[in-house]
Amino acid sequence: QVQLVESGGASVQAGGSLRLSCAVSGLTFVNYAMGWFRQAPGKAREYVATISWSGQTTYYTDSVRGRFTISRDDAKSTVYLQMNNLKPEDTALYVCARGKSEYGSSWLSADFGHWGQGTQVTVSS
Repeated sequence: QVQLVESGGASVQAGGSLRLSCAVSGLTFVNYAMGWFRQAPGKAREYVATISWSGQTTYYTDSVRGRFTISRDDAKSTVYLQMNNLKPEDTALYVCARGKSEYGSSWLSADFGHWGQGTQVTVSS
């Protein structure tokens, strides 16, 4: 059974930090890009950060660059998103996804499949 299970979401005050995790099972993790995306109520889904299959290339949307860090642990089939200096505009459902193609590196949501259910992050001012 394919599962991408996110965890770590919470309600925090502005300026706080959270670390999201996404554990993958039933699906090959090694050699595939992983990504974090988010969707706020009434807004379209947007990419937050992605990491290539090798971990050597990362992409960040402009609004989180310098505050968020994506990383991966292939031994644990887990991808992480460290979020610092959180802002109210970061409030959203955060979802992880695996790339569709082996040895991929992309920030386009169309290049990702096998989505998780998400974990809610709420930042209050």
